[in-house]
Amino acid sequence: MAVEVKICGLTRPVDAEFADAAGATHLGVIFAGGPRERPVAEARATLAGRRARKVGVFATQPESEIAAICAAVGLDVVQLHALPDADRVAAVRAATGCEVWAVVRSADGTLPDGVDELAEAADALLVDTLVPGRLGGAGVAMPWGILGESLDGMARGHRIVLAGGLTPDNVGEAIRYVSPMIVDVSSGVESAPGIKDHARIRAFIAAVHATSDIE
Repeated sequence: MAVEVKICGLTRPVDAEFADAAGATHLGVIFAGGPRERPVAEARATLAGRRARKVGVFATQPESEIAAICAAVGLDVVQLHALPDADRVAAVRAATGCEVWAVVRSADGTLPDGVDELAEAADALLVDTLVPGRLGGAGVAMPWGILGESLDGMARGHRIVLAGGLTPDNVGEAIRYVSPMIVDVSSGVESAPGIKDHARIRAFIAAVHATSDIE
């Protein structure tokens, strides 16, 4: 099965339009703080009219607030940071009607206790690098070989999304170790925070597709 691509941290319609046309399957906007966060109206304008699935990144907002943003922006997927548990995943899904991805973070490639239960509750498990003081991985990679071994110990059948430090140069290696269904990139295809480099987007997607050709 071909690995899918999520381009996250989009702040400009021109970048979302390019990523969509280049073959990204998921486009992400941030509602969880940081330099790439945008107001709801700007996020809606950025994602409007795109074919790819629309992903919103959230942290600790109440379910009612997440639901209102999902409806206003037209999101398909809620990506939950801030240590969600199975109950939180279920509550957000019930409030929004959206697919819910639960984020787990690791500095050394090992997964936390209870990850099987979380993966069972969520529509996908997104694995990102743990960087102290940061909600996301901040462009830092983790040991993919160790992560691949950790995932091998989980129950089969879970959808895995891999994030954290991916670039056009290393995404092929990461896929070979981890075998995710989706790879998620933000800073790895940027010229500045929130400003996507279109050549790097094209190169990233080409590198992902090349792994499918090898298989």
